[in-house]
Amino acid sequence: METAAVSDTPPLFDALGFRWNRAAVPEAVPVYSRERACFRFHKMLPEFVWDAGVLEGNPFTFPEVKTLLDGVTVGGRKVSDQAQIFNLAQSARRLLAMVKAGEFALCKPVFVELNGLVAREEALEWGVFRGEGSETHYTPEVALGEHGRYAPLPTCPAAPALNRVFEDGVAALQAACAPFERALAFFLFGALQQFFFDGNKRTARFMMNGVLMSHGIDAISVPAARAREFNEKMVRFYLGKDGTEMMDFMVSCHPEAAAMPGASAR
Repeated sequence: METAAVSDTPPLFDALGFRWNRAAVPEAVPVYSRERACFRFHKMLPEFVWDAGVLEGNPFTFPEVKTLLDGVTVGGRKVSDQAQIFNLAQSARRLLAMVKAGEFALCKPVFVELNGLVAREEALEWGVFRGEGSETHYTPEVALGEHGRYAPLPTCPAAPALNRVFEDGVAALQAACAPFERALAFFLFGALQQFFFDGNKRTARFMMNGVLMSHGIDAISVPAARAREFNEKMVRFYLGKDGTEMMDFMVSCHPEAAAMPGASAR
């Protein structure tokens, strides 16, 4: 069983750029072997890919995703939508291979490699932090609907600020959080700081699941049926910089949420 620290740690919050109620994170998390966690992820891969696609507004249905992953093309769909599904599948398979081989780590090389697969041919640039490629000035913003837009740190040549934030954030997470809390917090960290031009939430969720599976904890997928709820809560997270609601939501998406003492009722 994993035990998360529950005392407030302002330096942790300062390093990540947001806060949350650490006492609300479940202290007892079902833990199995890394092999078992990987086996479940492999068996559920089409569902994970479909769920992730739905969160991005991809119109592919679950049967169509399964057909595509079986190597059969699907007619009547945009090439860009099909490419996004392929990218998600390739990213998921690469993550699985990393975890199985014991090569996954919460580090920049893994983060940028996964983004290079997730956002390939979809983002302005992929596989590099904003500012580390040829584009050194454009700063994308996150659309929040009626609430306007969220602006992350500006893009600068060589990305010194983004690299510093990443290094400080990962160091703080490694020092202060048990794996389950660390995984959830990294997802929100990546989504908030927008290290890449696109694919930030997708890449950060892959990193989250890499942390979980590496410690024998089942991966989390946001069900397609809860996409609207996910998006609404993410808007509130960007506005208030409080991750409590989103962490609670992600816990509720865990396949064994009911077995976690201390988790709120769902």
